[in-house]
This record gives sequence, structure tokens and C-alpha cells, in this order.
Amino acid sequence: MHPAAEHSPLGKSSEYISTYTPSLLFPIPRAAKWAELGLSAETLPYQGVDFWNCFELSWLLPSGKPVVAIGEFSIPADSPNIIESKSFKLYLNSLNQTPFVDQQVLQTTLQADLSAAAGKPVGVRIRSLAEVEAEGVVALPGVCIDDLDISVSNYEQPRPELLRCDAARVIEESVHSHLLKSNCPVTRQPDWGSVAVEYRGAALDHASLLAYLVSFRQHSDFHEQCVERIFLDLQRLLKPEKLTVYARYVRRGGLDINPYRSTEAVTLPNARLVRQ
Repeated sequence: MHPAAEHSPLGKSSEYISTYTPSLLFPIPRAAKWAELGLSAETLPYQGVDFWNCFELSWLLPSGKPVVAIGEFSIPADSPNIIESKSFKLYLNSLNQTPFVDQQVLQTTLQADLSAAAGKPVGVRIRSLAEVEAEGVVALPGVCIDDLDISVSNYEQPRPELLRCDAARVIEESVHSHLLKSNCPVTRQPDWGSVAVEYRGAALDHASLLAYLVSFRQHSDFHEQCVERIFLDLQRLLKPEKLTVYARYVRRGGLDINPYRSTEAVTLPNARLVRQ
């Protein structure tokens, strides 16, 4: 377990406060998990963002009439802190009975509070239900590897030794799987996700990638660290010219978390999958 997570509200009984309380946000430093992976803030081999989508965003107009919307929050991958997910939910719930003069004031408030917790500027978009509904759902790019025939017997820890590639053949491709699952390191609740890998480098053996992803099934870690581990293991194996790894996780408590990590300064999509 991350040492800071022991002091967070995660896994503990909490009072649900329905008036604006920014102190509910609980930052967790990324440094300890980066160190586990042999990284530091100065040596990150990727750039990216964590997209958080909130489907339970509500507040009051000055008249007392409630509004509902969908919030999109983009937290830089190199921010000093992640925001513990339950504290994030409690904070958002604290808006429920709070009046705001208009949506811009709410957005400015969210940006200030979340940026202070993350330690870097956080992007905020407040979106109407009609806008998000019109976008619909998308499919991940490239080939789905889930129908490959593999044998798996170990689910406790990620097993990078399972990964295979053909170093003599350099290709560019996108592949994805919907079989990613890990567990919350505090509550042990399952975290279900889909993962996409886009790269140019040594040809990756698809069956070995699927077996490797399935080996996360009983692993306990936060969403962000799972994606960073996958990125690093593939980078070591493929020695790619470019690599992007991202996961789209199923929401819990009205929030989904979607970490993106890439060697490239790419425009990253935040489009829902069918399970989201």
C-alpha cells in the first residue's frame, strides 16, 4: 500500500458533506510509486495526462434550482500528486447543495482546488448531458487481442518476463485488450479496464502481451501506476521509436480514471468506451 493512502478516507467510513468543502481533497505524492519503478520527477520517460470523468456533478443556481452536468478533469502525468479517488468523490459531493453564481465560477473554483491538490494546473471542462450523449461511445484503435488462445496460471503480480518480440522486425501498430483488471491497493475492490498500446518498434508478440496483461488480475495498485508499469515494461522490451499506452477504466462512484502515457506530445482523446 502507498504509505500516504493509509491516512486517506479510502476504505474508511465517511460523512458525506453536501456543502462546499475543498479540504476534503486528499493528495497522494507520486514520488514513492515512481521510485518503485526506478523513476523520479526528473527522469520520467513519458508525458501524458490522467483523465477523470465525473458523472455525478451537481450544484445549485442562485435560485436554488439544481443543475447536473458531466465533469472532465485532466491531471498532468508529471504532477507531484495524484488525488485519492474517494476524497475526490467526497469533494464533488460537497458541491451538491452549494449555490454558484454561474457555471464559470464553478469551473474556476474546481480548477483552483484541484490544481492545489495535484500540485500542477488541472484542466476542467463542464459538459452538458446532451453534448456527451451526442458523442456516443468509441472503439479502441487497432487489433483486439482478447480472442487469442493463451494459458495463464499466475495472477498475483505483473510478469514482464512473459513479453516477447521479434527484434529483427520493426513495425508500427495499435493493439488493445479489454481483459485488464487489478485491485485497489487499499480496499482490494476490483478495478476493471481496457488498455491500448500504440507503438513503432520491434514487433510485439500479441499472445505474450495478452498473458502479461492478464497477470495484473490480482495485482494491487492504483490505475496510474498500472499504466506506468505497462509502459515501462514495453519500452524496455521493444526499444520503440514511439510508444503510447493508455487505459480506460470502468467508473466507480460516478468517477472513471483514464491514464495516458506517451513518448510523444500527442493530442490525447478522452472518448468513452462501451463499458463506460
